[in-house]
Amino acid sequence: MSEPRSGTVTSADGTTIVFDRRGVGPALILVGGALNDRTAAATLAGLLEPSFTTFAFDRRGRGDSGDTAPYAVEREVEDIEALVGEAGGSAFLMGHSSGAALVIDTAARIGGVDGIALYEPPYIVDDTRPPIPHDYVTHLDELVARDRRGDAVEYFMVTGVGVPPEAAAQMRGAPFWPSLEALAHTLPYDGRVMGLDDADRSLPVERWKAVTASALVMDGGASPEWARNAVQAVTDALPHAERRTLPGQTHEVDPAVLAPVLAGFFGR
Repeated sequence: MSEPRSGTVTSADGTTIVFDRRGVGPALILVGGALNDRTAAATLAGLLEPSFTTFAFDRRGRGDSGDTAPYAVEREVEDIEALVGEAGGSAFLMGHSSGAALVIDTAARIGGVDGIALYEPPYIVDDTRPPIPHDYVTHLDELVARDRRGDAVEYFMVTGVGVPPEAAAQMRGAPFWPSLEALAHTLPYDGRVMGLDDADRSLPVERWKAVTASALVMDGGASPEWARNAVQAVTDALPHAERRTLPGQTHEVDPAVLAPVLAGFFGR
């Protein structure tokens, strides 16, 4: 694995977005999910570098990137648009979890997207898991405003992800917990990306009709029923989509399993 070349782009609102570039070939922008910065994509980027020029970046508010207020999902779309420009005007996009939802929105709103790959966008499309409270994003905003960062992360884990409360409480003593708290202020951002601040929680099918790129929508064979049902619903809603289940995988997909699937879909 080569050493990444770090760089920056300036988004439309003046926010600086920091990225790591590595590899050769067509551009592939990696979009992470909640509580992830660009380091989370390093292993996948390294596996893909023989075939792609990968861009792993800190979404706004994370890592070394800026965080200009007020937040709006459209600003994150503009961040990715700036990266597509840096890549030469066209790129493939790969999104994980809430990053997958952001990729769909981006593909619906900008040009230059050659194809998209989505891994388990965490929409809730039926009653196979408890619904997320309607004040979920508001409550996260309140916890962050009161600097209760650990409580915000725990609330996300329990209410958003479905981690048992006792397991989430134990996590607070783990060595990795401070790194999660450092990103806690971005959890409301992910809630807005997922449309959880909207009274209408249905999939934005009409907006997605603007997606012209081919899409690969993936789930893990060991993932829960609700997540797999969401993947099928997203596949059905996108104009040019196919579904792939990766045997034995969960939401935390193994990069070594994912990389060849991406290379195959994107024609490398």
